[in-house]
Amino acid sequence: MYIDPVTKFFEEVNNADKNDSMAAIEDHTFEGLKEMGAFGLQVSTEHNGLGLSNTQYARIVEIVGEYDLGIGIALGAHQSIGFKGILLFGTPEQKAKYLPKLAVGKTLAAFCLTEPSSGSDASSIRSKAVLSKDGKHYILNGSKIWISNGGIAEIFTVFAQTPVTDADGNTTDKITAFVVERGFGGVSSGPPENKMGIKCSNTAEVYFEDVKIPVENILGEVGGGFKVAMNILNNGRFGMGAALSGTMKGLIKKAVDHAANRQQFGDYIHKYGVIQEKLARMAMQQYVSECMAYMLCANMDAGSTEFQIEAAISKIYASEAAWFVADEAIQISGGMGYMRDSGLERVMRDLRIFRIFEGTNDILRLFISLTGLQNAGKHLKELQKAFKNPGGNFGTIMDIVNKRAKRMVGVSSAPSLDQYVHPSMKDSAGKTAKAIEDFGFSVEDLLIKHGKKIVDQQFLLWRLAEATIDIYGMVATLSKSSKSLSDGIEGADYEAKLCKVFVNEASTRITKNLAYLKSSTEKENIESLKDASKSVIERGSVVQRHPVGF
Repeated sequence: MYIDPVTKFFEEVNNADKNDSMAAIEDHTFEGLKEMGAFGLQVSTEHNGLGLSNTQYARIVEIVGEYDLGIGIALGAHQSIGFKGILLFGTPEQKAKYLPKLAVGKTLAAFCLTEPSSGSDASSIRSKAVLSKDGKHYILNGSKIWISNGGIAEIFTVFAQTPVTDADGNTTDKITAFVVERGFGGVSSGPPENKMGIKCSNTAEVYFEDVKIPVENILGEVGGGFKVAMNILNNGRFGMGAALSGTMKGLIKKAVDHAANRQQFGDYIHKYGVIQEKLARMAMQQYVSECMAYMLCANMDAGSTEFQIEAAISKIYASEAAWFVADEAIQISGGMGYMRDSGLERVMRDLRIFRIFEGTNDILRLFISLTGLQNAGKHLKELQKAFKNPGGNFGTIMDIVNKRAKRMVGVSSAPSLDQYVHPSMKDSAGKTAKAIEDFGFSVEDLLIKHGKKIVDQQFLLWRLAEATIDIYGMVATLSKSSKSLSDGIEGADYEAKLCKVFVNEASTRITKNLAYLKSSTEKENIESLKDASKSVIERGSVVQRHPVGF
């Protein structure tokens, strides 16, 4: 219903290059977005929104991502995180008061968490809100930086430290979330930041000076703001993979158009193996990103509430895949790709931020590993209890012993995935099952060896996250390609080929990353890298003597 008009709008009305050069969204484009309902995609119809599901939302932002990431950020900052807290944690009164105007773009929203002293470490924010003597308001003071829509928003989801007294009478500062209106007074914004990319989206500092916030504008509970922030980011992150899969589609179209029409050495360049591999790998990474994004959305629509790891994986993979695809599109296009008129350099500039904001990919990798290890640690605790009472827990103990014994003699104890995939994909399913089994044992070994100190082993956690991302990609592509083959849809064979290549290569990467976790050589390398980093920090630059001696 919305696909064709949204696509037509971005092809015929929106001018991404002009938005980029103006560092603003053209007025008629902004009004057109309002008319389409683009500012309230997931707001209920009761509150003037379109009431889309997560999958429907993803399908729309995929189109936006293909044509203009700057607009995608402006819309996402508004609804994906800006007022998402009201959707997730708002009272009926808060929803009735704010959502109707937000959903139609009459007022814009912004998410205010980042501060000069707190980026990835959200818990270290310094903005503070203190309850007034009459108990009717919180008085907010502080500032936030790099806030998308910060200079144009009227409604802000703001996080600040508030004094919280426990049952024993001890008072400590804890983060609380608030809905703040610019109209409260004391709210001001700095000038728009001059950014590398996504230039048409407004980014600015926001200042709060003695802002009086009514107590009824608390989101969630007093002291529960960190939970609110993490839930907003986890929930809002899911759309990024879909948007970037759309970006990759647009990039591939341009690269294909050039490769199909450009002749060199007496033939079209798409007939040469080097170009063929580039195009195929671009298509494969787009396919994996798309499979991850829509499997995540489907699970969310089915009622899943534990999707934070999957959302982080989708964001990491898609943002890095999109960068690869943009780089290869420029490479295939040669000199033309380097020119502004191609539109490729704008997309590449726009893409760079996606590996940084809404959780840097580095921090998210650690989050993936540590969250997974936490769940595995609970299993090991149960096993430890079983060994304390072996007679009463003999079945649990023998199950673990049997699995490890089988593994030692080369017999897999991994559950078969054959019944879940198309018959032609059984080999890929077997490799996926083995990867899952090997991963499980590696996690247990890590926890047994390092215990709670595993949090300090970031070199190892990174490799564990890489294996996790690959396994999720294997499962997502197997699921999608098997369904396409079973349904006999057009392009199913193409999907199967991309899936098989990805699974083959992911299997090899997983084996390498898991071997890294217990390799003595890699342990030596880690220590050498730590020492090299320390030397560079101490010197303030590289350390070696220049080859020419001066």
